[in-house]
Amino acid sequence: MRWIDMGNIRTNRVGEQIKKELSQIIQREIKDPRIGFVTVTGVEVSGDLSQAKVFISVLGGEEQRGDTLKALEKAKGFMRTEIGRRVRLRHTPDLLFKFDESVEYGSRIESLLTKIKEEEEEKE
Repeated sequence: MRWIDMGNIRTNRVGEQIKKELSQIIQREIKDPRIGFVTVTGVEVSGDLSQAKVFISVLGGEEQRGDTLKALEKAKGFMRTEIGRRVRLRHTPDLLFKFDESVEYGSRIESLLTKIKEEEEEKE
């Protein structure tokens, strides 16, 4: 059981390191104009470190999100090379970009709660 825990700690640590490095790479080194305001919200690395799901949040509409995803896919090779250089691993994980729906979900919950509060204040 102890080996499983140690492996999980390692994947979490690798995920956090990849998140940090990817954030810097996207902000400072990728010059694609299609990439707007992107935030790397999390990285989940598979147990064998072969894949990394990168959760992103994009400021803007549906079209902006699509353009950003295309630009990130195009720059994936460059990002993997940079991560391989910065994070010491035998094999650099394959990057899979996914939108982090939790940010939108949280915003929706917050707006609903605000609306309920306003309705309650109107009744009083």
